[in-house]
Amino acid sequence: MSDVILTLENITKEFPGVKALENVSFDLRKNEVHVLVGENGAGKSTLMKVLTGVYQPNDGKIFLHGKEVRFLNTRQSQENGIAIIFQEFNLIPNLTVVQNMFLGRELRNKLGLIDMAAQVREAKKLLDFLRAEIDPYTKVRDLGVAQQQLVEVAKALLVDAEIIVMDEPTAALSEREIETLFMTIKDLQKNGVSIIYISHRMQELRLVGDRITVLRDGKTVGTRDMAHFDLDEIIKMMVGRDVNKERVRKVNTSTDEVVLEVKNLSVNGSLSDISLRVNRGEIVSLAGLVGSGRTELAQAIFGVTKRDAGEVRILDEQSGISPVKSVNQKMAFISEDRKRFGLALNLPIKVNITHASLQQLFPSGIVNEKKENAVALDFRQRLNIVTPDVDREVLVLSGGNQQKVILAKWLCTNSNFMIFDEPTRGIDVGAKDEIHQLMNQLAERGVAILMISSDLPEIMTLSDRVYVMRDGKIVQELNGYQTSQEEIISYAVGGDIL
Repeated sequence: MSDVILTLENITKEFPGVKALENVSFDLRKNEVHVLVGENGAGKSTLMKVLTGVYQPNDGKIFLHGKEVRFLNTRQSQENGIAIIFQEFNLIPNLTVVQNMFLGRELRNKLGLIDMAAQVREAKKLLDFLRAEIDPYTKVRDLGVAQQQLVEVAKALLVDAEIIVMDEPTAALSEREIETLFMTIKDLQKNGVSIIYISHRMQELRLVGDRITVLRDGKTVGTRDMAHFDLDEIIKMMVGRDVNKERVRKVNTSTDEVVLEVKNLSVNGSLSDISLRVNRGEIVSLAGLVGSGRTELAQAIFGVTKRDAGEVRILDEQSGISPVKSVNQKMAFISEDRKRFGLALNLPIKVNITHASLQQLFPSGIVNEKKENAVALDFRQRLNIVTPDVDREVLVLSGGNQQKVILAKWLCTNSNFMIFDEPTRGIDVGAKDEIHQLMNQLAERGVAILMISSDLPEIMTLSDRVYVMRDGKIVQELNGYQTSQEEIISYAVGGDIL
């Protein structure tokens, strides 16, 4: 087709013991948003790394404007008008916005010195185009996630990118920020930019995409025009089976035994007079807008953050003093930021799975490698962690499989109370279904669960009760079986405080 500007033809990529891609084909048209979906580990990120020169394919060809190309590194792909914005941004926090934008491509004056004034003018021009109210002199560490993302887009435009790859661009954005991003994408299309858009959020795909291609197990399953988008068909193409779309919490398994009790908890600057409870066998959700204080509350409960007032009790015993004491009291915390707080990325899978349970598994203080391997292999099978062995570094796993390793780590502790902070963010629909079923099974076994989620359908699917937060306070408690998404939203944006 004459409007096709990029073609990946029969791309195959192998790693030791794993065929990540097998004869994958994909094309991109001018001014198009082509959505790429698939379960974690389906090959999406690997395909994009082949495109941008991070990996070299074992077989297959790449054509740009009809001419075969082969990029040996990301700089070569950028020089040919291809930029990628990863889910984990490639920004240096302690540098300013303008320094990040021009890093490695500084503008210089006749004397060979950096022309900061020219860089700032160019940065302002691009940020204005993106409707980004960002001061170029601001340090990146002081920006929100949405603003950092716009800086990444500006960096891509700075190198005259004709093709931009966006990997999970809305994973950490609020609804308003997502709307702004979509407006930016439409502006980019009008200005001749084509976009490859990777996302797990099925509900947003039809709003942004022109076509959608599905990968499964490293192979191309098919491509559909968004005009003929059928959610059930796309999900089935992704996972190869029907996914449970009914409410998981069909039976209320909660008891009257209080496992977690929080009384009048306050943290200066973020939380005020919080009281809540979670009973044995109950799934309780914290709902609210980004910045409402949900994660701060979870950190205060687990002892990551020091509280200024109030108390936390586990099975009527004082807790929340430190993460170490919390773990000893059989509390678990699955953090929303798995790379910073959940995993030791450079250590093997088996070490990550067992290191929170070493005292329990090896009371003598001596690690038995045979037992450690057996425990890790058991969780690999139970949670369907896609890896040829448990000696591999966690760093090489897909996001969904990294999340499963974190779950395995905390399941290994046999905790009575578990905090799930955004447990399925950036996770494909198949893995999401598996995690929902797992949480339901934990509740049936008597585990008390506190879940933080920005996904309202997820809250409706799992919750026995819902606490809605706003501005660091609980504004309402709702029955999970009787409430609605509309009611939750209404309290999140303006309900009366309890």
